[in-house]
Amino acid sequence: MNINLTTIIIALTVISSISAFNNRGTMQKMIFSPYTIKRRGEYSRFLTSGLIHGNWMHLLFNMFVLYSFGTSTEYYFGEIFGMAGKWLYLAMYIIGIALSEVYSYFLHQDNPHYASLGASGAVSAVVFASILINPWAGIVFIFFPFFPIPGFVIGILYLAYSAYMAKKGSDNIGHYAHFFGAVFGFIFPVLFKPALIIHFFNQILTGLTQ
Repeated sequence: MNINLTTIIIALTVISSISAFNNRGTMQKMIFSPYTIKRRGEYSRFLTSGLIHGNWMHLLFNMFVLYSFGTSTEYYFGEIFGMAGKWLYLAMYIIGIALSEVYSYFLHQDNPHYASLGASGAVSAVVFASILINPWAGIVFIFFPFFPIPGFVIGILYLAYSAYMAKKGSDNIGHYAHFFGAVFGFIFPVLFKPALIIHFFNQILTGLTQ
């Protein structure tokens, strides 16, 4: 039986997010709050915060991106890692949720007003794992529907933008989580199959010379 983990993750995230929409207490118990974690030892928030979202737009955007890239990445993992592919894909997603927030934890652990939520860190990990495996796959933007941009180009721009906005700190978006989640997603598959990094650069060079 071929279980689609991406679909299961999306279903669980949607159910949890809707529950949090309707119950402020649930959201407060699951949200990522470094200040609370440090003082109460509620480390489960590193994971539960990835199961809830701030609003419908936040939820729908993350789940759309996860579905768009997750199904193919999950398939790639199966082809590359065989029977272990599903477990590695799931591990990458779960670890991606927590690991993407580690820097923010140390940065804001004494700030009682800082809080974040959403699956963006894990979704970024999935997207960048896909870019690692297939860097020339075109990513289409709604404003430029007829001009798909290669994934590795979008990846470079995404990292630069996330780093810039994180340092600027002018909004409430978790840019650090996006950045570190993306980096983790690129590195994670290489840890189990180092040849993937050679494959990545070979694909880029081949594409540039054609």
